[in-house]
Amino acid sequence: SRFETCWPALMKDSHGVVIVFNPELPSHLKEIEMWYSCFVQQQPLQDSQCLLVAHHKPGHAGDTENLTLASPLNKLKLIHSNLEDDPEDVRMEFVKYFRSIINILNESRDREEMSIIS
Repeated sequence: SRFETCWPALMKDSHGVVIVFNPELPSHLKEIEMWYSCFVQQQPLQDSQCLLVAHHKPGHAGDTENLTLASPLNKLKLIHSNLEDDPEDVRMEFVKYFRSIINILNESRDREEMSIIS
């Protein structure tokens, strides 16, 4: 929160938000609600433009099945990352996320061009 004055600069013209957190820390589960509220809900972003990454530290198995998120967060795309075990899976999920952001941008641009033409 000490860098909160910089947040508007980070949010300006953003098209997506990736929130990375440690699911083993209860404080992170609370903090991601605040990040979601500030960076997604208060911006003109859709939930599909947000990706949650539950990052598990090397050597910690973590419970990937029973992670409970607050109600506004449980509808977001969530991936579990452990770069020792599945770096390729994380990369593929990230690529899918970026493709979806690009599609949203292209559709928005197409609508804008059509409105200019009409």
